[in-house]
Amino acid sequence: MADPRLIAALDVPTRGDAEAMVERLGDSVSFYKVGLQLLATDGMAMAKDLKRRGRQVFLDWKLHDIGATVEKAAAAIAATGAADLLTVHAEPQVMRAAVRGRAGAGYMKILGVTVLTSLGEDDLKDLGYGLGVEALVERRIRQAIDAGLDGVVASPHEAAMARRIAGKGFLVVTPGVRPGWAKADDQARALTPSEALAAGASHLVVGRPITAANDPKDAADRIVEEMSDGVMASA
Repeated sequence: MADPRLIAALDVPTRGDAEAMVERLGDSVSFYKVGLQLLATDGMAMAKDLKRRGRQVFLDWKLHDIGATVEKAAAAIAATGAADLLTVHAEPQVMRAAVRGRAGAGYMKILGVTVLTSLGEDDLKDLGYGLGVEALVERRIRQAIDAGLDGVVASPHEAAMARRIAGKGFLVVTPGVRPGWAKADDQARALTPSEALAAGASHLVVGRPITAANDPKDAADRIVEEMSDGVMASA
């Protein structure tokens, strides 16, 4: 059976591919991420259809623009009723605008993306940041709390810090999760499902270990089994 803490990433090129993956996964997954790849084709329609079918939807669109634009975009997304979770970049102006935009639609939780899980210390230096990964993530977690966000997206390695700073009731959604039998791919700061949950994650986002598997349903079931060894974070 599905574990609601597992979010399967539908990082596939077309809605047809996404529909086929949902069909293959059946009752093993109840929560899906619709990201930028599907947004470019038929992502919102897919999200609405998933909601009609009783699934939960994570719109990982990482909104990042001037405040007025983010506020209007968040309001428009909230009005569709198609998102349980929505991401924005964890910059104070952006986060505050998103919270204003979703006013009255408390069912839609907003998450701040702290530091992308593909980035390491050298990458941040190349981008011109004076802070290391841990220090930057900590600053953005605190800014997310101040802005009134419901949670953050952070690598499993920063999950414990997010939980310590924010406490219970705060969502800590972690991509970069790789079961022991899967390749790390481009995730620089990955942990296993049980390790991420024990560290304080409330939800795990898993893509290629599921979608690229020969048997996606079996892969999802194996990940859920691994998750049972982790401690469920309070969220």
